[in-house]
Amino acid sequence: MPDWLLSSWHWLSAAAVVALDLYATAHVILHKRDVQAAIGWAGLIWFAPGVGPILYYLLGVNRVERKARRLKRRRPTRPHGTHATPGDADALPPAAAHLAPHARLVGHLTGAPLLGGNAVRPLPTGTEAYAEMLRAIDGAAHTVGLSTYIFDDDAAGARFVEALGRAAARGVEVRVLIDDIGARYSWPRTAVGPLRRAGVQVARFLPQFYPWYFAYANLRSHRKILVVDGAVGFTGGMNIRAAHDPTTNPKSPVADLHFRLDGPAVAHLREAFADDWEFCTRDALAGPGWSPHLSPRGSALARGVRSGPDDAFKRLRAVLLGGLAAARSSVRVVTPYFLPDDALIAGLNVAALRGVGVDVVLPAKSNLRLVQWACAAQLGQVLEHGCRVWLAPPPFAHTKLMVVDRAWVLFGSSNWDPRSLRLNFEFDVECYDADLAGQLDNGVAHTIGRSRAVTPATLRARSLPAKLRDGAARLLTPYL
Repeated sequence: MPDWLLSSWHWLSAAAVVALDLYATAHVILHKRDVQAAIGWAGLIWFAPGVGPILYYLLGVNRVERKARRLKRRRPTRPHGTHATPGDADALPPAAAHLAPHARLVGHLTGAPLLGGNAVRPLPTGTEAYAEMLRAIDGAAHTVGLSTYIFDDDAAGARFVEALGRAAARGVEVRVLIDDIGARYSWPRTAVGPLRRAGVQVARFLPQFYPWYFAYANLRSHRKILVVDGAVGFTGGMNIRAAHDPTTNPKSPVADLHFRLDGPAVAHLREAFADDWEFCTRDALAGPGWSPHLSPRGSALARGVRSGPDDAFKRLRAVLLGGLAAARSSVRVVTPYFLPDDALIAGLNVAALRGVGVDVVLPAKSNLRLVQWACAAQLGQVLEHGCRVWLAPPPFAHTKLMVVDRAWVLFGSSNWDPRSLRLNFEFDVECYDADLAGQLDNGVAHTIGRSRAVTPATLRARSLPAKLRDGAARLLTPYL
């Protein structure tokens, strides 16, 4: 080694560390949207030279967004079959006329029209929902497209495998898309093998290497969509597993809400399924069996809302904020996982301060302890300006629902947590229909009547260890 290099190595090392710090700082300035986070990382980088940039690379770089951008490049580029039209908000019924600005907001966010002529029917139990879905599959003449997060190899899953296999055997084009993590919830058994043996074409969404399943994995397809013959649609919060069906006497029963849709809005469900299927398989679903003409079947105005970390980042969050801002009299929120960010907490509080009755219904006991602890640490902020929070008794309430002014409904797969709002692919439906909204609002009121209120006093009464535990869990909120 040359003498000059030996005598100058410490200067060269210092220069390399400074260059690394400068590069990391530039990355922080260009990519960190939150000012406080940017200041914190920049300070760490310069107060811990060399070490700070390494920590920033390991912990500060948002790999979810980077991976989502790569996924976006792999997404199908074909245009959707529906587009937003300027007159979306003009057709709202009188009870929802004041929500016209919100309808325009969702139209701009989704690029899809608000479609009239739909029949939307709630399916309040797994017994009813599964029976209706299985009848639709057995009646399929041309196509069946099913997308789900969880498809367990259990009693409920076996019924769907048999029905899908029967459809495939009589010549129906059957496609099933299961999230790779969700497929393993019944590990070591999965429904993928039985489906393939039944002659069904199956694909996994974003296969990952995990030894079992990981409930906090990112970039998962959390969507639940069934479309039969391109004309009958089902969506909501239910996965395919015995826990949803009380007739199977599950050890840990789950209460949920699913919906059947008939009419033009089914096009939004089938487009979402077709895009996801093509993304995973490169197989474009085409032909009249997948895209028939859809005639009016009811009076509801409805629109599908796709969200995800690729091309629809924070779309759902904007829809929720818009609904809170548009509310005049009441907001009902039902969700199993409630970890709203500062903007949503502010939206809830502002609505309450304007005189809107805001009720949030959560399960008394969550199936994810970390989420429940983190939620408890945030509830004080939600309650401080008049919002009401209720804890529903068992069975575990997995329903995802928002009702505004008994006129607007949002239902589907999304929770009020960072995973649904930022990290996973979701599908929801907004609907303007006073009869449906009133029916669902009454159902929430009935649940509230059986629930226990959370008050500031009950939160203060927690023990110090519980408060510390909940506060520590809250620090993990961006990843829960």
